Amino acid sequence: MLETLSDRLQSALGDVRSRGHLTEDDVAKAMRQVRLALLEADVNFKVVKQFTGAVKERATGQEVLEALNPGQQVVKIVSEELTALMGGAGRDLAMSSGKGPTVILVAGLQGSGKTTACGKLARHLREETGLDVALAACDVYRPAAVDQLVKVGAQAGANVYQQGTERDPVDIAEWALGQAKAEGRDVLIIDTSGRLHVDAELMEELARVKKRTKPHDVLLVVDAMTGQDAVNVAEQFAETAEFDGVILTKLDGDVRGGAALSVKAMTGRPILYASTGEKLDAFERFHPDRMAQRILGMGDVMTLVEKAERQMDEDKAAELERKIRKQEFTLDDFLEQMHQMRNMGPLTNLLKMIPGMGAQLGDLNVDERELDRLQAIITSMTPEERANPTIIDGSRRRRIARGSGTSVQAVRRLVDQFGQMNKLMRQMQKGNLGALQQLAGGR
Repeated sequence: MLETLSDRLQSALGDVRSRGHLTEDDVAKAMRQVRLALLEADVNFKVVKQFTGAVKERATGQEVLEALNPGQQVVKIVSEELTALMGGAGRDLAMSSGKGPTVILVAGLQGSGKTTACGKLARHLREETGLDVALAACDVYRPAAVDQLVKVGAQAGANVYQQGTERDPVDIAEWALGQAKAEGRDVLIIDTSGRLHVDAELMEELARVKKRTKPHDVLLVVDAMTGQDAVNVAEQFAETAEFDGVILTKLDGDVRGGAALSVKAMTGRPILYASTGEKLDAFERFHPDRMAQRILGMGDVMTLVEKAERQMDEDKAAELERKIRKQEFTLDDFLEQMHQMRNMGPLTNLLKMIPGMGAQLGDLNVDERELDRLQAIITSMTPEERANPTIIDGSRRRRIARGSGTSVQAVRRLVDQFGQMNKLMRQMQKGNLGALQQLAGGR
């Protein structure tokens, strides 16, 4: 996520971080490098100029230059200014205070990932808040858009209101709202028609849908892959059709960062959500402060904790703690923990959320296939062997190796490392991330 920009900014600030004494020339040199990094990331020139000017003014103050650790103070200032640039505090959706459903109108161009974003938002609201969410299929011009929304709606656990492609999308939106009210839905997300470019017809139709349905929030979907073009689209929408916030898609791709860093400054509208992968669960609230910390290699502990909390309820966590304390942690328990870790997302991305870990990993990707091999070995064991790996002798190792398509050495290594991990966990009696790293990383 914004890895190229992250690498460039961290490199630009690297010399500043390590200095015990700073001069105005040191700060000016660092700001020149920061300016180049932002321009190469396709951040708007005016935004870059204002940003570096604000950082330089704060960083050359006497309190910073004479501080005990001025380099860290400068990095802190950059983090704060990046946070402000992306919108400061994150904003929640405006929810209905009455009996009717909360109506969210989603707009965007074709190819921006709008329809998929609607499904992801529906799943997010249902999973995070327990709300009953419905979708309205009002994109009647793009071939298969209605079918696509029906498919992603089913995957998201949301009901989809659709009347094909022959009716006026404004009438469909109004009918869907009536259905949502009659059925007592909590939220209705309206997927509106997109075009290949911003045009008067698109804006006029959007205005009519908005007038009929009176949405609580209008969200614009923009493709982060298009860089400054995404900001230009957002500006055109802002000029002709009021919207309240942005969903930034494809943030996991080869993104330079221009859209993420420029859209709030250029349109005045904040980024509310970010799509970080192809799967429906690769979708999260956009927190400017956390994103700034990720970009500067400072980790993102809060998001990591939230992901972990979603995967493990309190009862399971208490049971896991009891097993570790009583020395009853088995390979079945480890397999369950591994599944939960993998459900949180790619392991490399999780590790980079740990402060300082991103710099150590660099471009290294944790081989997820190693986890597949571990799973194959464990599932090739009998229940008795998984509960008590010490009984696994030579003949058992050969049978497990054949069943898992691995080697006898791999089976022995897993058993030995699990024994070492159990000792470590008995000592620590908390967490499982370090243990999983140790086991998955051993070769």
